Amino acid sequence: MWVDLSRPVAVGTPVFPGDPEFSAEPATTIAADGFAVTRLGLGTHTGTHVDAPVHVHPDGATLDELPLGLFAGPALVLDVSGRSVVDVDQVRDAEGERIVLLHTGWDEFAGTGREFDHPFLTPAAAGVLRAGGTRTVGIDTASVDAPDSLAAHRVLLGTRPDPGVLVENLRGLGELPPRVEFFAFGWALSGGDGSPVRAVAR
Repeated sequence: MWVDLSRPVAVGTPVFPGDPEFSAEPATTIAADGFAVTRLGLGTHTGTHVDAPVHVHPDGATLDELPLGLFAGPALVLDVSGRSVVDVDQVRDAEGERIVLLHTGWDEFAGTGREFDHPFLTPAAAGVLRAGGTRTVGIDTASVDAPDSLAAHRVLLGTRPDPGVLVENLRGLGELPPRVEFFAFGWALSGGDGSPVRAVAR
């Protein structure tokens, strides 16, 4: 069974404070031109999206440079719902897992004004994941970090020789069993710091 883990994107979709708002307007129409094309305006971290290392590391790998294996594979779903802070004790069971999805349950607040007052991962927990072999972390919040911090990002996104990725703004992780196949491919955006993705689980 396939499960869509992506949030729909439309005009008015909340974006991280300071990011470009999403816009969409007809560039051509079937009535006038015989075919439809839509002109989009958006930031690279709109909706469900992936972060590349260059998002926080000036010399980090860009989206088009990353190995495709970072965007798909067997994943462990960790239930950390009910917590405002995800710390070391909540991620110890992920040792040896390359892809870890953190189910906080915060996706239920999408569009309510509370989406940016979300649970977050401590830098220490990020370090435990990284040391245990995790290179892809997904979460159902707007950011893996606490407000006004990028500390967990910097740990999890790694180094140019050993990069990681983050997939943020997931939804529906509570519907999943503990182990799934995960897929979250974005654009092959040259020099990209991130990209919207269609994230799914099987």
